[in-house]
Amino acid sequence: MRDKDQKIIIKKVIKRAEEESHGGQWKVAYADFVTALMAFFLMMWLITMIAPEKRARVATYFKHFSIFAQSGQSFMDKSSEAFNEAGKSEEQVFKELQGSFTMNPEEFKETLKNAIEEKLGDIKDQILVDVFEGGVRIQLVDQEGKAMFDLGSSKPTPIALRILQVIADNIKSMPNPLAVEGHTDSLMYSSTYYSNWELSTERALTARKELEQYGVDPNRLTRVAGYADTVPLNKENTKDPRNRRISILLMFPTSNGEASP
Repeated sequence: MRDKDQKIIIKKVIKRAEEESHGGQWKVAYADFVTALMAFFLMMWLITMIAPEKRARVATYFKHFSIFAQSGQSFMDKSSEAFNEAGKSEEQVFKELQGSFTMNPEEFKETLKNAIEEKLGDIKDQILVDVFEGGVRIQLVDQEGKAMFDLGSSKPTPIALRILQVIADNIKSMPNPLAVEGHTDSLMYSSTYYSNWELSTERALTARKELEQYGVDPNRLTRVAGYADTVPLNKENTKDPRNRRISILLMFPTSNGEASP
């Protein structure tokens, strides 16, 4: 029998709230990790499917994207919508995606210079890229022993074809209007029936045809012209080989929303 003077001790165990919930916290963390991992692999898959010039636009987008200024405007949302639309080719899909990116002249200049550095590093000094009011000017210039066209001819050299293809790859999916200009040095022809006017114009036309061959829409062209030796690059020496060049002008909207002529 229990002694009547023996005390009964009751031990009450109280579980702390954090101990009760601790068992499920790792599941939430793991779910977040898996979701982030899936988003990462989806992004990598999308990037591997697009051409280098479009990949650069994706990089530009995220470089300037702000979650505060662009809340609700997600690249992933737009890409998912595009890929879920049946019957569209990859080119059509990425043309639609391209609408999400707005590149100004300076951004395009940097994108193109990166492409030139990567693919045309050995001849990059023969490609001049500058921004002018209303657009970007890309110039293919001759150097001594490294011409863009055969002497006195409108036949492009392999160097010119390489450069034109890289330029076309970077501008063919853009909507911007463009112009092509031909320029020569001041060396004269003995024939009165063929001059630097004809030569510069024919070279501009050849450059235009090559750009179209590489995928540039001909409807974007606003002007193809030859200027002979009237607009030299080196005004101090009009016989400088660099005066023999092709200029490609890519127009960007001005402050009033219209592209320069």
